Amino acid sequence: MNLTDLYALILDRQTNPRPGSYTNSLFDSGLPRIAQKVGEEATEVIVAALAQENARLTEEIADLVYHTLVLMAAKGLTPQNILDELTRRHR
Repeated sequence: MNLTDLYALILDRQTNPRPGSYTNSLFDSGLPRIAQKVGEEATEVIVAALAQENARLTEEIADLVYHTLVLMAAKGLTPQNILDELTRRHR
């Protein structure tokens, strides 16, 4: 799965909720909880980077990316918005 496919799946869950979906449980819990999860995952990335093996760091980065994409969807942002900002900064 690539990031575009993952983001599309997240958007699909947002517009077509599925019972038992973790993604839907995040959307249902609201923006404060989604933002909290991003913060928790960022902290776990730091811990893994400093004290754990790369396999664990990879897992934690995957969690952070996923939760960040959920946050972006909740706020109406797209990966293209982020790429555009990075392009703007590169100039």
